[in-house]
Amino acid sequence: MTRPAISVDAAPPPTLEAPPSLAVAGSPGRPWWRGALVRTTTTVLALAGIAAVWYAVSYLVLPSDQRFLLPPPDQAYGTALSNPNVMGPMLEGLGRSVAVAIIGLAIAVVIGIGWAVVMSQFSWAEKILYPYAVILQTIPILALVPLIGIWMGYGFPARITVCVIIAVFPMISNTFFGLQSATAEAHDLMTLNRATRAQRLLKLQFPAAVPSIFTGLRNAAGLAVIGAIVGDFFFQQGSPGIGGLLRVYTQRLSMEPLLTAVTLTALFGVAFFTAFAALDRAVVGRWYGRASR
Repeated sequence: MTRPAISVDAAPPPTLEAPPSLAVAGSPGRPWWRGALVRTTTTVLALAGIAAVWYAVSYLVLPSDQRFLLPPPDQAYGTALSNPNVMGPMLEGLGRSVAVAIIGLAIAVVIGIGWAVVMSQFSWAEKILYPYAVILQTIPILALVPLIGIWMGYGFPARITVCVIIAVFPMISNTFFGLQSATAEAHDLMTLNRATRAQRLLKLQFPAAVPSIFTGLRNAAGLAVIGAIVGDFFFQQGSPGIGGLLRVYTQRLSMEPLLTAVTLTALFGVAFFTAFAALDRAVVGRWYGRASR
């Protein structure tokens, strides 16, 4: 019996197509400029909304004889920006506040990380030191300002001290949480390899704590700005910062310089926070990118 001939021209087997989920995962993401454009547009719309509300309160809510309490934006900014005798001291004061915030934040980072490391290595240290960290966070800073002024004077060191007290707790709590976030399996592996306490800290606990450390740094950066402004506001010896000028403008009811100084302070805080938030995304995002490969 003859076998049937096999046709060479038979249709090829059907090709396998990737599942829709895999095709989506492999597709390129949206361009970077589109996200930047969305964020920029959102920011512009938010500023336009603030300006619209400001104009409405100035012209529609306040009587004409009380409009000096909240002059419209063009009048407030125009009067201050066109006067070098106002903008010169204001920019100098802002520079001093920036210096206080940066130095205070640097000291808070060193103290906070060191504090958290000690608590993570010794259980007795945690029981002793953590309540003091909570006290620093919960005690009203305005209650400490007179004591700081009496003990340290009313100059630059006292301003930095206020900044450190306000900014140190996020570094302590977030770093301590991150150092404790390593899994039990990872600790068991270090134990099997007879790792020392220092090796466990440097090769396991610190890498695990990197995201938490940068979260604490971002939060501490915003609080450092508040501490710098508070210190400048209450400590009047030496060259004034932007907080000291806010106090002077408030006492004199100089609304145009006061509103301009408030705006500069807000921009300073946003820029300071945004810089460390960008650093957080760059470092931690790259860290997770390496871990996922």
